Amino acid sequence: MKRSILALGLALVAGSAAADTTLRVHYAIPTIWADTQAALADAFMAANPDITIELDGPAEGYAEGVQRLLRESVAGTAPDVAWVGLNLWRVLEARSLAQPLDRFLPEDPEAVGYTGALLSLGRFEDTQYALGTSASTLVAYVNPDLVARAGGSMEDFPTDYDGIIELAAKIDALDATIEGVWVSPHDWRFQSFLGAHGGRPMTADESDITFDSDAGVAAATIYGRFASEAGMSTMSENDARQAFPAGTLGIMFESSSLMARFAEGAGERFDMTVVPMPIVAADEDVYLPTGGSGIVMLTDDAEKQQAAWDYIAFVTSPEAQKIIVETTGYAPTNALVVEDDSYLGDFYAQNPNARVAHAQVAQYAGPWYAYPGAEGVAVTDVIAADLLKVVEGADPREAVEDLAETTRMMLGFN
Repeated sequence: MKRSILALGLALVAGSAAADTTLRVHYAIPTIWADTQAALADAFMAANPDITIELDGPAEGYAEGVQRLLRESVAGTAPDVAWVGLNLWRVLEARSLAQPLDRFLPEDPEAVGYTGALLSLGRFEDTQYALGTSASTLVAYVNPDLVARAGGSMEDFPTDYDGIIELAAKIDALDATIEGVWVSPHDWRFQSFLGAHGGRPMTADESDITFDSDAGVAAATIYGRFASEAGMSTMSENDARQAFPAGTLGIMFESSSLMARFAEGAGERFDMTVVPMPIVAADEDVYLPTGGSGIVMLTDDAEKQQAAWDYIAFVTSPEAQKIIVETTGYAPTNALVVEDDSYLGDFYAQNPNARVAHAQVAQYAGPWYAYPGAEGVAVTDVIAADLLKVVEGADPREAVEDLAETTRMMLGFN
């Protein structure tokens, strides 16, 4: 009954698109999304025979994809709809390319699963420019066998950073070929530690940097302590993503979207376990920046816009979100999928790690802050470089304060 009501509601909101409409759809990261995008397109066209979905050749990554969209917009060859990183749709909004979606939204968004928290992932200055299509937050992947060898257990796994660092040091000491803990020196990971301590990267009006707060220093200090106390190396992200499933890394803080990949890689070597991020601040002050993808409407053609909305409404519906969860490992961006066990009850029963990760998204999801202006993307490279300096021994407070001043200069806040 709920599905029938939902389908009717979406139909009433969407209306009827123009007959025989073709929509070009852009997406990125084919290693994760190619099969899923094809399945979604087929399912949508089966339900909407008057609309044809043409998938553009995918971009290798979200940043490359946005750069392509910018070039295509200048050339007048941009697609009608685009899946973009949740931290990058603002680049399109800033250039007036992303079309506002508010007039297409139902009167009661929560009734179709669009909660306020989920809408916040694509909202700026009281206007909805994107809808989330997949979500991930930072979680800790754990090798229980290495934990046991170090004298710990999953039943008594530490829930704070002090305990994790102490355990990771013991794992690191097991063998010269084993590392205790690892996290990438990366803006999104840093924002996650920052948000867990109740901090924010910028003021609400985006007029100044605020990650040079005590929360920001605490977040950077985690990197330093992982290295100095638990032996974290400066291995590359690719090497770390191979080391964990190979069984030579005990604890890895990484995107929940890699869950299926790590489980498959670990195979029968060990029973990979996911634990949530340790939270330091009060719940009401916490946000975990949400990675993943959002969908934007680029076409300004009135007839195509209705067809584009029909497609957007479909890929954010419970039925399509079920496909995304089961085929990519991302958390859903429609609350009904989590609330109604008829969608993913069996999936969660067979994948308890997914329930842990998805519950964290539901509780703490927040926008992945994108630094404004032409230098916004470059700022993230500077953040990564300075975090690496902390891993290599730089003082966290000095590094964060210097980084904040550099960022203010790059963004023109001084």
